[in-house]
Amino acid sequence: MLAGELYDCGDAELLERWYKAKELQTEYNNTSPRLKEKLATIHDQLLGQRGEDVWIAAPFFVDYGENIFLGKRVEINMNCTFLDCNRITIGDFSGIGPGVHIYTVYHPTNPDERLSAGHSFWKSQAQPVTIGKNVWIGGGSIILPGVTIGDGTTIGAGSIVTHSIPDHCIAVGNPCRVIKRI
Repeated sequence: MLAGELYDCGDAELLERWYKAKELQTEYNNTSPRLKEKLATIHDQLLGQRGEDVWIAAPFFVDYGENIFLGKRVEINMNCTFLDCNRITIGDFSGIGPGVHIYTVYHPTNPDERLSAGHSFWKSQAQPVTIGKNVWIGGGSIILPGVTIGDGTTIGAGSIVTHSIPDHCIAVGNPCRVIKRI
């Protein structure tokens, strides 16, 4: 999965890790935001790594959680979905708007390649997503597998990021494109 090769989502070990993440996700989403120590403990169990002063507003949805690596002072607003079948890295001082989706996973486009005999899940592949330092991802944006967003960049709300975006620019749209260097 992490190597970017086709894998079976129904693998027993992967399913167990998925179930564990869903249990932690449910606990997190049902914990009062006032209970900061409890939330931090859940972060430490769910995420691959987090820096100091990370804020994640519930509800927050993940596939595995363990493949999410957050820098310091990262803020993630409510209703975000991170399909972390590969590594998702978010750099220091970055902000993720409400309803942002980050996808590392995808499926073969040829329908004959998606299904295997005796398996109920589609075959999958995954590529990492990297978001640099001091990046702002506007609400409702979707980041697709394999994308890197450079340091100091702003992605406009509702953008569909289909390819990597360089450092220090403003990018918007579907597909997302650079409109201004900063």
